[in-house]
Amino acid sequence: MKHFSLHGNPDILFQKAVKKPMEIECYQMDEAFEVESLEGLMKGKAGDWLMKGVSGELYVCDDVIFKKSYDLII
Repeated sequence: MKHFSLHGNPDILFQKAVKKPMEIECYQMDEAFEVESLEGLMKGKAGDWLMKGVSGELYVCDDVIFKKSYDLII
């Protein structure tokens, strides 16, 4: 079994891909919170986003990551 470390640079030729645009639901929380996600219990802080994925799963997204990855539909 191959093993890749967190910060390693594997000697393989990666392909490029772009994430498909998918509409999700989200809400910016004004207080600390926790949510049971597919990865287990996740904790969020005030300002983080509670996200509902394409299959209805809930998860936390840090505000900095949200701003880099998403545009709100108004």
